Amino acid sequence: MTSMQGRVVSAFLGAPGVLSKAAQTELEFAFDGIVGDRHRGLSRRAWDLTDKQPGGTERRNERQWSAVAQEDLNRVSKTLSLGTPLTAGDVAVNLSVTDVPEFSRLPRGTILRFEGGVVLMVEEYNPPCSRMSRYVAEVHRTSVETALGDTDFIEAAKFCRGLVGVVEVPGVVSVGEHVTVAAEILPKWLRA
Repeated sequence: MTSMQGRVVSAFLGAPGVLSKAAQTELEFAFDGIVGDRHRGLSRRAWDLTDKQPGGTERRNERQWSAVAQEDLNRVSKTLSLGTPLTAGDVAVNLSVTDVPEFSRLPRGTILRFEGGVVLMVEEYNPPCSRMSRYVAEVHRTSVETALGDTDFIEAAKFCRGLVGVVEVPGVVSVGEHVTVAAEILPKWLRA
């Protein structure tokens, strides 16, 4: 993969107990995640349906941050014929970026290097879940004011829901900031 240049379109912070996230002008990243965000932590409890470990098992937190392509949010909004387009905060994501093709398909180990110095590493794809799909159906209506089905978001957001990962270098990321997306740099001893 060659490096690509993108830009932060929006930033969101999620309070404990609330599914959506609130708009911010900047986010502070620490080694254990985003300061003030409900997903912050070095560990988390495993979920029954999606994790390899039994539900409730304490495990490493690979979801310290989440990001999605603005183009994918726009595509999902269009597919669902929403009256008001989805924001990253509507789908519980911290950052939306633009100008990075196939963002949701970036592989594990991809590095996101922000111009202010923050470095994030991709851990995995962020699949659309049934809880989020029900929430979108409850909160959003189509442009002709019809209700969405409980699984409509899951179907529309397949392979374009974004990514989750860990913090490699802490600092502050601001809306409008540029981000360089590049493949993981292998240690010198692994390079040919």
